[in-house]
Amino acid sequence: MNFKRTTLGSILLASSAAILLSACSDGDDGAAGMDGADGAGQVISLMELGRTASQGFAVSAAEIVAFDKDNQRIFTVNANSGAIDVFSAATLSNPTLLSNINLKQMLVDQSVIASTALVGPANSIAVNSTYVAVAVEAGTKTDNGWVVFLNLSDLSFADAVQVGALPDMLTFTPDGQKVLVANEGEPNDDYSIDPEGSISIISLPEMSVTSVGFTDFNAAGSRNAELPTSKMVLDGFNASVAQSLEPEYITVAADSSEAYVALQENNAIAVVDLSTNTIDRILGLGYKDYSIPGNEMDAGDRDAGVNLQNWPVMGIYMPDTLTSMTFNGKTYLLTANEGDSRQDWLDNVTDQAACEASGYYFDGGCIDEVRVKDINSDTPLTLNSALSALDSDDDLGRLRISYHTTFSKNGLTVDKLYAYGARSFSIWDAQTGEQVFDSGNDFERITALRFGADFNNNNDENEGESRSDDKGPEPEAIAVGTINGHQYAFIGLERMGGIMVYDVSNPFAPEYIQYVNNRDLTVAPGEDVDAGDLGPENIQFISGDDSPNGEPLIIVGSEVSGTTTVYQIDVTRLQDAN
Repeated sequence: MNFKRTTLGSILLASSAAILLSACSDGDDGAAGMDGADGAGQVISLMELGRTASQGFAVSAAEIVAFDKDNQRIFTVNANSGAIDVFSAATLSNPTLLSNINLKQMLVDQSVIASTALVGPANSIAVNSTYVAVAVEAGTKTDNGWVVFLNLSDLSFADAVQVGALPDMLTFTPDGQKVLVANEGEPNDDYSIDPEGSISIISLPEMSVTSVGFTDFNAAGSRNAELPTSKMVLDGFNASVAQSLEPEYITVAADSSEAYVALQENNAIAVVDLSTNTIDRILGLGYKDYSIPGNEMDAGDRDAGVNLQNWPVMGIYMPDTLTSMTFNGKTYLLTANEGDSRQDWLDNVTDQAACEASGYYFDGGCIDEVRVKDINSDTPLTLNSALSALDSDDDLGRLRISYHTTFSKNGLTVDKLYAYGARSFSIWDAQTGEQVFDSGNDFERITALRFGADFNNNNDENEGESRSDDKGPEPEAIAVGTINGHQYAFIGLERMGGIMVYDVSNPFAPEYIQYVNNRDLTVAPGEDVDAGDLGPENIQFISGDDSPNGEPLIIVGSEVSGTTTVYQIDVTRLQDAN
């Protein structure tokens, strides 16, 4: 099998040519298609208004943001420190620090826990008209964590309720009746303890907690046959299904009827019926085919620069952040397809038999991440002849793939490789799980056009395309906002940095709008160095009605640079411009 090296110019030409479809004049007219978005109605662009100083370089500062419209405040979670920074948003060009809330000490002072050592990072924050809610993990992350409620008016302690292990994200339902918490349940450093993933549902105002788990989907459980195993990943080490499933992020339907929970490591989404507080279904996301034109990627960090082309590789979507939108009365899910592996926790596993029984291979430790060029020599797998011919550094040799998924899909002879993430954002039918859109090669193509061989850079150093062999630009954050009837998606690229903007008013035919990135590649990132925003982790959309200056905004938290940045969304109505 031969794979032709493709230049950026030819990719752009091919992309343009694909749009020019001709119809046969002699045939019958087809059925009328779905109306497209009113693309000519308005034009938007992002303009940076202001940003905070760094709250700490590469220490997970400014990780998650929330906005208080009633008091014009921005809340930023500094995850590792377990604290919240509160900024004034009254002057958007200069968000000033008002206070810092030490949640660990607050929990001690309120007799929730006996020592600050029992409290770990603060992972997520959300705001409604009454409360600020913060997800806080335990000092031992495999123990149950808490949701801490603060009174919005004066940020005083209101309550703390216990939830599952490693509460990673929380959100209020649109109707304000519940707080939903994704308890990731990550294992400890050697997989000797692996809590079950779960979802906590906190009913307001009484703050009673319902725990929703996945034990019914275990091998002997009543719902095991419902798992979409061909489209999802079940790769926990020596784990039940409930231990393998790790809730990461939550979005909620506009009518508060259902919640959609990203199971990142499992390449799936769990759907929760909020009328019964039960799992309704699990949607497997399947795999992205990088051999299809339009899905080109750069597979190596030592291939002499930009090298976008098609490969015999499948991408495991593994979304981190997801959000939702409504179109023609239906809910659609938008996912940032970051990718993830369990390698950090497998490294310290010493039980070879259990490692291999779990679908990994053992080489001094339990291994999932493996480079293509090492498969034939270091693993029990064998590449077919076509793939073996592509295992040099100039081709696929440097690409990191999942041993577990590649083995489970191929057996011992590999015809197709499975890599982490999809280097894109996607839109899915929330009812069926059908993908209706994927941004294909857009993110790598657009960043390569802007940065050349510096594209696919890492977020804490400048080393050229150092992430091409891994997950590329690594889309992490995603938010949706409505402006004058148009719906827009804002996607943050965790590694390269910057925000991609799309008009998703018609989820079947999104339109690329803009890419903004204030990163300065002439400056080496580091403590006391401002190299721009690095590692965007979270984006919040603020409507013009809720904004301090009356204009729509996005607020971006960047965990590596430790900065929080406010962008105004400038809107030009074309009928007004004429």
